[in-house]
Amino acid sequence: MAFWIIALVLALIVAGLLARALTRGQQGQEHPAAYDLRVYRDQLKEIDKDVARGVIGEEDGERLRAEVSRRILSADAQLRHAEEGGKSDTRGDAPLAALVALIVVAGGVGLYFTVGKPGFRDLPLETRIAEAEEKHNTRPSQAEYEAKLPPMPLNEPQGEFKDLIAKLRDTVAERPDDLQGQVLLARNEANLGNVRPAYKAQGEVLRLKGAEAEVQDYLFHAELLINAAQGYVSPEAEASLRAAMEKNPRHPVVRYYWGLMLVQSDRPDLAFDMWERLLREGPPNAPWIPAIRSRIEELAWRAGEKFTLPPEQPATNAPMLRGPSEEDMENASEMTAEDQQAMIQNMVSQLSERLAEEGGSAMEWSQLISAYGVLGDTPRAAAAYAEAQEIFAGDEAALAILLNGAARAGVAE
Repeated sequence: MAFWIIALVLALIVAGLLARALTRGQQGQEHPAAYDLRVYRDQLKEIDKDVARGVIGEEDGERLRAEVSRRILSADAQLRHAEEGGKSDTRGDAPLAALVALIVVAGGVGLYFTVGKPGFRDLPLETRIAEAEEKHNTRPSQAEYEAKLPPMPLNEPQGEFKDLIAKLRDTVAERPDDLQGQVLLARNEANLGNVRPAYKAQGEVLRLKGAEAEVQDYLFHAELLINAAQGYVSPEAEASLRAAMEKNPRHPVVRYYWGLMLVQSDRPDLAFDMWERLLREGPPNAPWIPAIRSRIEELAWRAGEKFTLPPEQPATNAPMLRGPSEEDMENASEMTAEDQQAMIQNMVSQLSERLAEEGGSAMEWSQLISAYGVLGDTPRAAAAYAEAQEIFAGDEAALAILLNGAARAGVAE
């Protein structure tokens, strides 16, 4: 109620000032006719002086006096009319003043009801934090959120790889406690874009590994859940992120997703603090940097922070890595040697083709180089390393990542 009283008083004050300005008109200012009268009278004096000095003739002087006198009469009539009708003119402005006052008051109220929140109470900081926490604790689960999304059809590979995937799925279904099989299934389903089957398999990996699960295991599970929910960080994804953060509180990708969760939970203050540090730490080609840059200014405004976005530096927006890891290859021991080689070769070929057609991050190129090394294909590893060095020439951070992969492949020291 206090808000409405204050708003109404302010609106009436503004309307009153506008009405006062309209009704006063130009009171206190000299009428133009009064100025004209003074000029014309001075002209009559000058005409008399010119006639006396013989500058102009008597006949011309009389003609000029008559013309100036006519103008004096006209100006005097205008001045008298203004003095007699001043009060009526002021009264004539009253309806206009009332209309302006009505527009100010009614327009202000209408604008508030359009863009404001009538009846919405002011919230202390403690209350806002408590409500944000309540929203966070009662947000939808992964299954509840996915139920609102369009169905995701299962992607199937082509050629020989289709039979291998089908065989892997059957084997894992028959032996759900086979850790190596679950690892392979999670990776391959993710490579195909089947994120829902992938996060289910990765969840089994976490169950089977137990306390031995590493940061990447939890992070991979969280990323799959977030991708399946189209960017939404569910309680299940939060649990994996929390476990990853406990093992490595400084992991940048984990901190990025944690900041995203804070944004969704109406805690822009905490999210800004986390993302601003990530932005400063870099590196500029990190895949999370473009996402942070696109939202951090709005986030700073919501958090009440003064922030200037630093100049953008060349960066590579790398998607989630797709391709085989050394662990994938080592975990294929349950399959026959021929099946293992066929699956690995297919995965490496897919990654190589995608990098050739679409490009990718330095991390993905490093992964490809390392994979060729594990396969024993040193010439291709060296060729991929040379090509990647040309692509990322001048980017010290990217070259360091490539060198790491080349060293694992045995084509660089």
